[in-house]
Amino acid sequence: MFDPTVLWKAPEVNPVNRKARSIPGLNPINVYGRVFFFSWFGFLIAFWSWYAFPPLLSQTIAKDLGLSQSDVANSNIVALTATLLIRLVAGPACDRFGPRLTFAGTLLAGAIPTALAGAVYNVEGLLALRFFVGILGGSFVPCQVWSTGFFDKNVVGTANALTGGFGNAGGGITYFLMPAIFDSLVSERGLTPHVAWRVTFIVPFICIVVTAVAMLILCPDTPTGKWSDRHLAVQQNLASHGISGAIVDVPGSLTDKATTGTESPSGSGSGNDEKKLGFEAVEPKRPAGFGHEAQIGEQEMLDTARGEVVVKPSFRDAIPIIISPQTLVLAGGYFCSFGAELAINSILGSYYVKNFPYLMQRGSGNWAAMFGLLNVAFRPLGGVFSDLVYPRTGVWGKKFLIHFVAVMTGVFAIAIGLTDPHDQDTMFGLVAGMAFFMEAGNGANFGLVPHVFPQSNGIVSGCTGAAGNLGGIVFAIIFRYNNKDYAKVFWIIGIMTIAINLALCWIKPIPKGQVGGH
Repeated sequence: MFDPTVLWKAPEVNPVNRKARSIPGLNPINVYGRVFFFSWFGFLIAFWSWYAFPPLLSQTIAKDLGLSQSDVANSNIVALTATLLIRLVAGPACDRFGPRLTFAGTLLAGAIPTALAGAVYNVEGLLALRFFVGILGGSFVPCQVWSTGFFDKNVVGTANALTGGFGNAGGGITYFLMPAIFDSLVSERGLTPHVAWRVTFIVPFICIVVTAVAMLILCPDTPTGKWSDRHLAVQQNLASHGISGAIVDVPGSLTDKATTGTESPSGSGSGNDEKKLGFEAVEPKRPAGFGHEAQIGEQEMLDTARGEVVVKPSFRDAIPIIISPQTLVLAGGYFCSFGAELAINSILGSYYVKNFPYLMQRGSGNWAAMFGLLNVAFRPLGGVFSDLVYPRTGVWGKKFLIHFVAVMTGVFAIAIGLTDPHDQDTMFGLVAGMAFFMEAGNGANFGLVPHVFPQSNGIVSGCTGAAGNLGGIVFAIIFRYNNKDYAKVFWIIGIMTIAINLALCWIKPIPKGQVGGH
């Protein structure tokens, strides 16, 4: 039975890593609620600015700059290319410097080109600017890594889906806000369209900077404090529960194997005992004041400390993780779900104008916005379902959910492509059905991510997120070379989504012998 008070009361926490076992999303005063808020709000602001061009691009900006249909499509591809590169870098950066600093840094770096939108006067300038604005799309990775660092395995799927879903809604909000701000500047401030669309981009710039600065001032790196001290905090928490010993070096290696848990602190002969995480189980002496701690067993505490403390990455250690079949499953699933969402977000307004020309720029934009805004409900549902099946089926249930919603996404995409609806009810109904499974798939993917190589969550998150952008680029290129035959591309996306997921469904969800993440 769901207890609504968990939405605002201080959560019960894991005694080892201090991760919350509920989500106080309505309590920004609580540190977990505050980090939850900035995780989704920071990504929402970033997504808004990242996709601020498409609502104005096909008509207002294209007319002002003299752009062709190919120029518009190329700019959409360029914006996704930059994000792909940034997400690959952001993952290891999160593991090394912490997700909070990586998040704020990404926002501030992307704010600069956003403010310079007014300096664009030709297609070359547009391509260059959209490339650098694409930095903002990389903020998704620290958003998810930060959320994973504050919420425990029983709710992490829901937490990641909520932060990602609310953030993805920025792709819908931008279709409301950018035309509304533009129209206001033209009708109420008397600006010409040539000037108004340039001034419009100052609004997201201000919001990005304020959000990034507030994030740095008001939020911590981890539930235990500084990112650099995370392993020491785990060691102290274990010691306070009567558990000591030596298991793994910190920062250590991503692919180090855990020891048996019975060797002494000096058994390795390394002389670096202060860099060890420790623990062999002894009779615990629990101090008073642990009323908000979850009661978990000794072995689960050991496994959490051995396998789920993030370590600094090196290129040599990261390669086996990047090329592992388990990372491939996550990347393939996100390639199809988020990749398709990105590409469709860029053209949906134009598709609606093509089939329903009487809607014009603002009307088609409002309807296209619905696709992104549905993330508020549908992406979290993917994470919620993922957490619901986990106690009964384990990680296999989470993996099956990813493939199931992907196949259903493909079915709806094929239906749109084959019927090419010119009736609004049919079109909007099919798009909403596709959005349900596609966006739930995004949430389900990042419900499984924290279980796969949890000691390298940044790398896995970065690879998965980058794969989503790669999918966006591939699907955007397909749209690009089919001109305005949008329906054809929809059924192509549907077939690819079904084929890729069926090809990956046999792979085990987590590597054999992995410690932690179960």
